[in-house]
Amino acid sequence: MGRVLVGCEFSGRVREAFRRRGHDAWSCDLLPSEDASPFHYQGDVLKVLELEWDLAVFHPPCQYLTLAGLHWNYRKEGRMKLTEEALEFVRALLGAPIPRIALENPVGAISTHIRKPDQIIQPWQFGHPESKQTCFWLQELPPLTPTAILTPTRFQVNGRPRWDNQTPTGQNRLGPSKDRWKDRSRTYKGVAEAMAEQWGALLLPSADK
Repeated sequence: MGRVLVGCEFSGRVREAFRRRGHDAWSCDLLPSEDASPFHYQGDVLKVLELEWDLAVFHPPCQYLTLAGLHWNYRKEGRMKLTEEALEFVRALLGAPIPRIALENPVGAISTHIRKPDQIIQPWQFGHPESKQTCFWLQELPPLTPTAILTPTRFQVNGRPRWDNQTPTGQNRLGPSKDRWKDRSRTYKGVAEAMAEQWGALLLPSADK
């Protein structure tokens, strides 16, 4: 079994998916863990990168990186600097001394300033009837294989599929609130299980043969 770091995760979903398969998985975030797990470092993830991990899954905050918000960089003073700092954080995570790394984020500044993603997935490829385009930047890890591809049952006026988390015009149903970012940032359970099953298998003794 392997040592797994799940960086910038407060929900514990990815951590627990790996732990259920016997891995020594830990989450790390500035926030406390929602499940009050003892296998959670509350603090700066950069301070635990040197602790001899076999695999890391990073979920850096996307507030200043996502395409949906980059237009504010030219409208709000100081916003561009925040994006630059967020990109430096991503570079530090990708440069961690860890053999296998997966970094997750929406389409945005990482694609244009660092490199294009290795894979783009949707929740409906992993058993969730929802739409949320998610990118992965991978190092020594294969792309995830979809586990349960769902067929849409509803469509927008323009003929595009409409999922459970979308309005008839295709917008996200989740309204503005102080916790919206938290609700949007949690990894879908089906995706977490696929990570643990597929990437965790690479850490098993038989994978080295």
